[in-house]
Amino acid sequence: MIGGLTLVSRILGFLRDMVIARCFGADWATDAFFVAFKVPNLLRRLFAEGAFSQAFVPLLAEYRERYGSATTRAFLGRTAGALALTLGSLTGIGMLAAPLLILLFAPGFYAHPERYGLSVELLRIVFPYLFFIGLTAFAGSILNTWRHFAVPALTPALLNLSMIAAALWLAPQLAQPVTALAFGVLLAGLVQLALQIPALRRIGCLTRPRLGFSDPGVQRILKLMAPAIFGVSVAQLNLLLNTLLASFLVSGSVSWLYYADRLVEFPLGIFGAAIGTVILPHLSKHHASRDPEAFSRALDWALRWLALIGVPATLGLILLARPVVFTLFQYRQFSAHDAEMAAGSLTAYAVGLLGFLAVKVLVPGFSARQDLGTPARYGVYAVAANLGLSLLLVWQTAPRGWGHAGLALATALAATVNAALLLGKLLRDRVYRPAPGWPGFLSRLLLANGAMAAVLVQGTGIELWATWSLAERAVNLGLWLSAGLACYLLCLSVTGLRPRHLLLSETP
Repeated sequence: MIGGLTLVSRILGFLRDMVIARCFGADWATDAFFVAFKVPNLLRRLFAEGAFSQAFVPLLAEYRERYGSATTRAFLGRTAGALALTLGSLTGIGMLAAPLLILLFAPGFYAHPERYGLSVELLRIVFPYLFFIGLTAFAGSILNTWRHFAVPALTPALLNLSMIAAALWLAPQLAQPVTALAFGVLLAGLVQLALQIPALRRIGCLTRPRLGFSDPGVQRILKLMAPAIFGVSVAQLNLLLNTLLASFLVSGSVSWLYYADRLVEFPLGIFGAAIGTVILPHLSKHHASRDPEAFSRALDWALRWLALIGVPATLGLILLARPVVFTLFQYRQFSAHDAEMAAGSLTAYAVGLLGFLAVKVLVPGFSARQDLGTPARYGVYAVAANLGLSLLLVWQTAPRGWGHAGLALATALAATVNAALLLGKLLRDRVYRPAPGWPGFLSRLLLANGAMAAVLVQGTGIELWATWSLAERAVNLGLWLSAGLACYLLCLSVTGLRPRHLLLSETP
């Protein structure tokens, strides 16, 4: 359910980015918007959806499993009050400190007064989005714990619809058209929160917020959140580091990285986030009921799905990076040069797709047991690795005009390091014990992905993508994607993999 509804949102997200690319291109103004939007969006992922959810969901599952509904509702009300006050304070401080935040997130902009000033203005418009989307994430965590996945999964689509409407209808009315996107973000936050209220009322969890920082449950959330910030948000911190360093590179670098990141987020959002969202309350329940065998089986199931989807997605993005970027974005204001640059960063990001996916699956294996210190420690290692690799790779690639791709590759390698550390720790502590059948499963994947890559590589040599119309690009890309998918699924079937092998209770 989450994957299907997220697919709708991601398709709308691609449409949104196509509209933005067509209407605004990739220049200093779009760089300013993407930096401004990244600040509250990063804080949302760090605190509201990232650290807060990882600390809150296991505790909520524990309250629901061990205590009565009255105690659970009181806990929800005090948590809501504490979160609302915190988010409101952060929003006010962020709007006042917008000039300093732009200096922190994109120091290279300071040398360009027009770009810097626009970034500050846009940040002040979009910052209240943090308040609305933070409370939306709180509501979504409650609904997911009650196994009501539809509304939280569909909610991100509203952001895409709002930004599309702003780009098409509001932008032409403004002196600085890109400002319309900021107003679209602000409106989306309000609408997204409003959508959660009827769903919470239906499950009996719409409680009146109360200040409750002294509540024992709220205190436990606060205690767990600090290490969770690094543990669950390493990828976002590394992307922030990319933006900071890219602000010193040639104009357009921030935008090229943004569009590449959006494409990598497609499989991450549909499959990685879906599996991670489902598995966290599942693992939390098994931990609360003290069932380590079921806990391990759930992790094993998630990792099989990760390999089944992540490997072909990685190959597909690497082999078809240029056709995908040209098909989706290379029109009007977004030039062929912009498309080539974005395709380079997409190829580099895709190298780490398996690592990005694995972190989304493996971190819940720690946070469900209320161990957020270990992912935090490994997160520090990953950020340090990303910084070192970024400086090295930018130094090597920037003189040739590919500094942004060097930044993307550093982030991809750091994600792989982070995932390897997390998996190794779960194996050493025997929290995760691989179920039988992995050698056969991986052999099937190797054969199927090899055959698929042999098909897709034929589509990478076509030099006409830049000259084709939208219809010609879409048809050809659709044919290559369909051919690769058909080959992959056929090979899996021929080698004996069946749907029942991917059920939680089965192993190949």
